Amino acid sequence: MPRAIIEYTTNDAESVYKALKIEAEREIPRTRINVRVEEKTVKIEIDATDSHALRAAINSYMRWLSLGEEIIKVIGNG
Repeated sequence: MPRAIIEYTTNDAESVYKALKIEAEREIPRTRINVRVEEKTVKIEIDATDSHALRAAINSYMRWLSLGEEIIKVIGNG
């Protein structure tokens, strides 16, 4: 079973975790996602049945992390 672990360190780890947790609770075909926060790091574990499902899940979570980072920048400057 293909697996990926993404670790994202930020001062706003709890906010990022809460946003990603909502997505992790949705059912994504052929994948199992675990999101947790440890101090300033959000850890995303992705298990997939095949490499195509793994790649799709990685791409989705990386986009959501990028979007979250941009939102935090905008709010922080607001």
